[in-house]
Amino acid sequence: MISRDKAPTAQETFMQMAQAAGLRGRLLVTIGLLILARLGVYLPVPGIDRVRFEQAAQTSNPVFGLLNIFSGGGLSTLGIFALGILPYINASIIIQLLTAAIPSLENLQKNEGEAGRRKISQITRYVSLGWGVVQSVFIAAIWIRPFALHPGPAFIIETAIALTAGSMFVMWASEIITESGVGNGASLLIFINIVSSLPTTLGQTIELAQTGGRETVGRVVVILLVFLVTIIGIVFVQEGSRKIPIVSARRQVGRKLYQESRSYLPLRLNQGGVMPIIFASAVLILPVSVANFTKNPEVINFVGTYFSPNGSTPWLYALAYFVLIIFFSYFYSSLIVNPVDLAQNLKKMGSSIPGIRPGRATSEYVEGVLNRLTLLGAIFLGVVAIIPTAVESALNVRTFSGLGATSLLILVGVAIDTAKQIQTYVISQRYEGMVKQ
Repeated sequence: MISRDKAPTAQETFMQMAQAAGLRGRLLVTIGLLILARLGVYLPVPGIDRVRFEQAAQTSNPVFGLLNIFSGGGLSTLGIFALGILPYINASIIIQLLTAAIPSLENLQKNEGEAGRRKISQITRYVSLGWGVVQSVFIAAIWIRPFALHPGPAFIIETAIALTAGSMFVMWASEIITESGVGNGASLLIFINIVSSLPTTLGQTIELAQTGGRETVGRVVVILLVFLVTIIGIVFVQEGSRKIPIVSARRQVGRKLYQESRSYLPLRLNQGGVMPIIFASAVLILPVSVANFTKNPEVINFVGTYFSPNGSTPWLYALAYFVLIIFFSYFYSSLIVNPVDLAQNLKKMGSSIPGIRPGRATSEYVEGVLNRLTLLGAIFLGVVAIIPTAVESALNVRTFSGLGATSLLILVGVAIDTAKQIQTYVISQRYEGMVKQ
């Protein structure tokens, strides 16, 4: 008899993945859609001079490298799925920001239950479509048109339709994975896109170590150690939480008197996960995108000097990045946990925190704890976001360019969440087996 409180072992997990029909079907759906999404990256958009475009892509700025990793190399190969899940991620961020500002959206999310969440999901899809059209037209008209064999309005329209359709298909695949597969579909698509770039990155690093001398090998080893320490720190912080004890009052149901029960309220050290870094990166990408759109040499030079990690003032970029990460950490934490609503819910359930009066005192106590945790988590995110890039620049090893803190946080966070969901399915199979017996 397997204890219900015991975490499943690796042997039990793999056995259930192979034998349990429900879990096996979910895994097959997930793997099949991920493979299909990767194949679409290599379906080329027609009518483009590939040689010239690839040469231009190799000399692009770091922003292009980051977006190219998130799209799984789709931007550099310019496949039909070049935009990938990016419009859906941008739309989700926009809706989350608007939910905090527009009362009607906030009411849909908090008070309308499952129906409200479905309406918000539908709104997010429409925003994804609109954002995908805008990005597709921008890429086709500004980015791809100089490399077109027959540039003209027809080329822009056809390319924009192809890119938008590919993005909508990827969004559909992500929702199917979330509903019928394992894990969060959007996160897994970004995860698989980042993983697809690892063989190239590792190959370039090994080649650099082989062609360079002992000094180059030493620098590569130092960078690998920094990445390893960063991954270990990310795991500890992602799993770290503050457990606030909660006591439920005694209650009588019929003739039975139930004694007070004790539980805890877990507040994560890093409430926002990777979202504060993504928000901060998006804000810092805007000046570069606007400068490239204007095609003004003076504006491009100014932005490249003060808003680029490779400019003449990288410390200013790092400082702005750090401040934005702290700001968005507090912002996203306020979206996830509302101390006032939490205190009201505890009061309705007849529960309280030992030594803290219900109501306003409880909300103030939770808010104080949450602010301290958010500050520690934000400082960690800022350090993780800056240190690897700073070490790469100091050691002059550019093979890991683009694979920075954001990518590491996504890889570790998605891997942990997906593994936990698989373990949840395995534990549910235990209970089904007990019921059948």
